[in-house]
Amino acid sequence: MSIKIAVVGLGKIAQDQHLPAIATNKSWELGATVSTSTSVSGVENYGTLTELLDARPDIEVISLCVPPAPRFDLAVAALNAGKHLMLEKPPGATLTECILLWELAAERGLTLFTTWHSREAHQVDLAKTWLSDKQISSFKIDWREDVRRWHPGQRWIWEPGGMGVLDPGINALSILTKILPVAVRVTSAELSFPQNCQTPIAVDMQMRSHQDIKGRANFDWRQQGDQIWDIQVITDRGVLELKEGGAQLFIDGTKQDENLTQDEPDGEYPRLYAAMHKLVTSQTSDIDLRPQQLIADAMMLGSRVLVEPFVF
Repeated sequence: MSIKIAVVGLGKIAQDQHLPAIATNKSWELGATVSTSTSVSGVENYGTLTELLDARPDIEVISLCVPPAPRFDLAVAALNAGKHLMLEKPPGATLTECILLWELAAERGLTLFTTWHSREAHQVDLAKTWLSDKQISSFKIDWREDVRRWHPGQRWIWEPGGMGVLDPGINALSILTKILPVAVRVTSAELSFPQNCQTPIAVDMQMRSHQDIKGRANFDWRQQGDQIWDIQVITDRGVLELKEGGAQLFIDGTKQDENLTQDEPDGEYPRLYAAMHKLVTSQTSDIDLRPQQLIADAMMLGSRVLVEPFVF
């Protein structure tokens, strides 16, 4: 029997990823949406989450796809209404918000899923397995893309809480914190802010583990041409490279098999929704704040550099 879910916020990511993932999973039924600008044919749409919660007690799960800045109040309302909650990354605008939602979900006995879609890329699990028994000396992240291609006309990303280039950068950190067998911390960072924006367009981070593994991450939204989403890890038994955001895995330059089973959902968001169904039916939660902790540390420790204004 399918579970009724409502998607709140029908922006680009919801339309491109969330809605198709729900439509192809028989365990879910899209019962309603919340949006002030668009709707889904044949599905009830409400102007506010409050209207949906009042009108549709049959909805069991809420998937929040709104930007992080306004998300907290909506999440609290959903949990207080007894709804299981799936959060698009990042799970909140601040770590405090995330912790409060964690506590509220536990208090209410509800599922909370802080999703990190890049962790569901084809080769991330295989990379984690390969690294599990290796001695790691260093790692490097290059995550460079064209903001105009991926966030056309989205001004909220340049406002406080919008994260700027750290929005895609947190995808890389979500992979890193999954595949590394040890924890890392930020030791320094340089954040480049356009003169007319409140969030960075480029970030360079230095990281280290307590075992003295050293790492660097470079995020840049000014990339032209080919987009780059690469992670390299150097070990005592070879060099691991994740490319295309985790879609391709190389060991010492040799491409590895994709390692997909026939019954495994194909795609990052289909796997997220399969995982959410398991969490709801087992009455458990999946909460991991490590990627956001690293972002917060970079913002706290980093030096600020002003660069040319961003032309909208």
